[in-house]
Amino acid sequence: MRIFSVTPIHVGPGELARRQARYRSLVPAGVTLDLVDIGPEAPRALDTDDDVRASEAAVMAAFRAAPAGYDVLMPDCVLDPGVADLAGELPIVGILQLSLGWQVIRGRKVGLVARNDAIADELRARAAVYGWSDHVDGVQVLGLGVEAIADHNQWTAGLEAALDRFGEGVSTVINGCSAVEVKDDRGISVVDPTALALRLLAAGGVR
Repeated sequence: MRIFSVTPIHVGPGELARRQARYRSLVPAGVTLDLVDIGPEAPRALDTDDDVRASEAAVMAAFRAAPAGYDVLMPDCVLDPGVADLAGELPIVGILQLSLGWQVIRGRKVGLVARNDAIADELRARAAVYGWSDHVDGVQVLGLGVEAIADHNQWTAGLEAALDRFGEGVSTVINGCSAVEVKDDRGISVVDPTALALRLLAAGGVR
């Protein structure tokens, strides 16, 4: 299976290489993923609703111009930019669509964490578009800058604080960023949505 992906924000060569290496470490056997930068006209961070909308438009344009030979398109973003709009037009799937959908079919209510308020609002909106709002038991905001995406220690510290704010009924939390390494050994299970999405794609194949 060949997957084509684009970043939701414009990133430099170092960050693009970091993200591509992360995908190489996560893809199951028989799966390859090629990641490209969205380009300098896209936002450099998703800090406002305007950033989110501009990112979505750029991702949709990139996918409509995607090279041939790929089985599936998947944005490098847990906000699933363009996924609902392009469904039926292109062979596209979303990281949130797959990772949250897996929790839904198992009958789970989950929490989510987001870097900032704009991302938290969009996560709630995406869950509503998919019809899964009732399965989301809150979104906690980490209050971090875009640099924290590549800073494991900073993100983990923010995540630890956020986990304490979830109610006792939350046993599963989806990490609201596709490009972050998360390892947590607490009682709450923290889902790496990118890793889960890739496993589900590999297990189900492409029809």
